[in-house]
Amino acid sequence: MMEQQLVPPGPDSFRPFCRESLDAIERRIADENAKKSKAKPNNDDDDGPKPSSDLEAGKSLPLIYGDIPKGLVSTPLEDLDTFYSNQKTFIVLNRGKAIFRFNATPALYVLNPFNPLRRISIKVLVHSYPSIRKGLTTFNVFAVK
Repeated sequence: MMEQQLVPPGPDSFRPFCRESLDAIERRIADENAKKSKAKPNNDDDDGPKPSSDLEAGKSLPLIYGDIPKGLVSTPLEDLDTFYSNQKTFIVLNRGKAIFRFNATPALYVLNPFNPLRRISIKVLVHSYPSIRKGLTTFNVFAVK
């Protein structure tokens, strides 16, 4: 059985989320479920792992990860938080290094995470529209006169 390798924080931590990534998550989930069925039930969920507060969705990527390689901005990536290693999730980082976390299950029951329409939608969602915001602010200032 192969355990997930921990990669130290840095630019090498970023791996594109692909079909093999999803297959690996599904294998880890199946292994975890098999272990749970063999072990006696334990109702103490308070002692389990917790998500990293530094890698929460909506926060900026911690500085220890460095710069995001250009080809990986606005692209689905394997989750950096080990808490989510057994959950069907992936992250997307925008140019401002904001973290967006998405569910890897099919959207609307048909759009898997690799569907081109879903990928385009994600790019639009995470895009930081600074020039449009600046233009709207300028327009509003002129409209007040």
